[in-house]
Amino acid sequence: MKFRIGHGYDVHQLAEGYELSLGGIKIPHKVGSMGHSDADVLLHAICDALLGALSLGDIGKHFKNTDPQWRGMDSKVFLTKVTEMIGEKGYKVGNIDSTLILEEPKIGKYIPEMKIAIAQCCNIEPDDVSIKATTSETMGFVGKKEGLEAHAVCLLFKD
Repeated sequence: MKFRIGHGYDVHQLAEGYELSLGGIKIPHKVGSMGHSDADVLLHAICDALLGALSLGDIGKHFKNTDPQWRGMDSKVFLTKVTEMIGEKGYKVGNIDSTLILEEPKIGKYIPEMKIAIAQCCNIEPDDVSIKATTSETMGFVGKKEGLEAHAVCLLFKD
């Protein structure tokens, strides 16, 4: 098969005392994502999409949240390592399409910087990365500002 498609999803709680890392950058906000690493929900969803496209499991299989070496880790490290795994299987990233679901902060002004960070990790161009953002219209845990979530899909092609 010359092309592979993957889907990824992730969710993290929001709490005071944590930084908000999204798309490989730090965003100033009163609360941040809770997690073992930097809890970058977008990069985690992208990693799962890329790994899933080649049936390599999920991010937790490769970067266990019980392993102290990953404590506080910048998720760009995970995305870079996942991209290397894909290359070892003879594939390259074609494109990534993603959606962030959060009530606040508004992230539109940060998207260009996120696209650059993701593209650098995946050895693609920023125009090959799509990031959309929406709210949950005040419904559910996202709407109550208790957490945030992300979805991602990707296309891989045989090198």
